[in-house]
Amino acid sequence: MMSEIFGMIDLETIEKLAGIVSKNELSELSLSDGDKTITVKGKKNVVYESQTQKNVKPVIESDDEDNDNEDEGNVVRCPIVGTFYASPSPDKPPFVNVGDRVSKGDVLMIIESMKLMNEIQSEFDGVVQSILVSNGQTVEYDQPIMIIK
Repeated sequence: MMSEIFGMIDLETIEKLAGIVSKNELSELSLSDGDKTITVKGKKNVVYESQTQKNVKPVIESDDEDNDNEDEGNVVRCPIVGTFYASPSPDKPPFVNVGDRVSKGDVLMIIESMKLMNEIQSEFDGVVQSILVSNGQTVEYDQPIMIIK
């Protein structure tokens, strides 16, 4: 039957699930039946705090989180969608803090994407003026992360 998908769920049910995701502003909703799974993804990203992140101090260190004005400095933007980590592991110090001098090529952060830890290097020489996201926060492609002046 054309309206059956994978023999387990019909198109009307998928549309209802999509409506639930949209109405409740969910990031995604998965439905499983044995070895078959359907996932309906929404537009929102939800940040879940894991046990290892509960004792991590946020690194939001800017007066204006939306400040990506070039006059204020060079904006470091997220190159991929993922999770921002300020340090190599929870028990290690952050790669950089506000006020630190950085050189082109210095590691600024890790973005975890698809279980891969990606070290993000500075494209600029200067001083870290602000860090616009907190440790463990989900970040989007091209989102401003840091300002280096």
